[in-house]
Amino acid sequence: MVLVFSDDDKLCLEILSKGNELAKELSKKLTAVIIGKSDDALARKYIAHGADTVVVAETDLDSFKAEEYTGILENILKETKPEIILIGSNKNGKELAPRLASKLGAGCVTDCTNLYVKNKKLTAERIVYSGNAVAIEQFTSRPNIVTIPRKVFEPLPKNEKHSGNIVKKKVEVKKTASKVLKVQEMQTGDVNVEDAEIIVSCGRGFKNKDDIKLINELAEVLKGRTVGCSRPIAADLKWLSEDHWIGLSGHKVKPRLYIAVGISGQIQHIAGMRDSGIIVAINKDPEALIFKSADYGIVGDLYQVVPKLTNAVKEKMG
Repeated sequence: MVLVFSDDDKLCLEILSKGNELAKELSKKLTAVIIGKSDDALARKYIAHGADTVVVAETDLDSFKAEEYTGILENILKETKPEIILIGSNKNGKELAPRLASKLGAGCVTDCTNLYVKNKKLTAERIVYSGNAVAIEQFTSRPNIVTIPRKVFEPLPKNEKHSGNIVKKKVEVKKTASKVLKVQEMQTGDVNVEDAEIIVSCGRGFKNKDDIKLINELAEVLKGRTVGCSRPIAADLKWLSEDHWIGLSGHKVKPRLYIAVGISGQIQHIAGMRDSGIIVAINKDPEALIFKSADYGIVGDLYQVVPKLTNAVKEKMG
């Protein structure tokens, strides 16, 4: 059996896609797990996107707590005995997966960018050394626990005809000594670079904070309205909030179109946007690393290129 869990619904749909592929290759069934209050609509959604069974662990927990979630999943795993466990690599998943691996005495590979079976063993690829290399790791024992970040795999198309079972279990949660005192959602406003279809990003090539309006204007005419940035703009200069930060330590994005303006192309930034559909780079340095990752490159002063590009897009789009 291949088992999938994430408390992020969108991420769960993405990893269900890879889980479905592995399950078919190994002639196994695919199971998804929901922890919390009963949610038939979400369970049916998971089935429509590839799950053969959805286990709903009904609890009265109001928020994620690693110790309790680990205990719940451990009990489910002992009953279902899956060979492969795929966990969404968001903040909670990163805390959950190694705890679970320790409890089960299992191997755990984090932040995988690819998964496949080779010589009858699950093989994982992950980016290491700040994006300078790809490690290929293979499991030698079971179960295999893997975490997968967002935007690595595309969800399967919704198939309402796909049938599956919903299994509901009342779960008694074993309380632990630690307590969650407060949960406060981060205020992100209307910025969501991870779901954007078009992103225009700015880097250290900009001389002043006010000049970022050039990026805003280009994003506006492209109907994208989403502005990203490299690490110096958000972390060092603080010209934009960290919601805009794209890179290894920021957000990983996968838009249809990514325009990098005044960004040198350090590997930490590339790691966050390398999977974009089309990448356009604008930089006055013809040797800038960003051009190695770009589909199209414009060598020139951004203060001259961006306004001309904005006007050209305006004319083209009427």
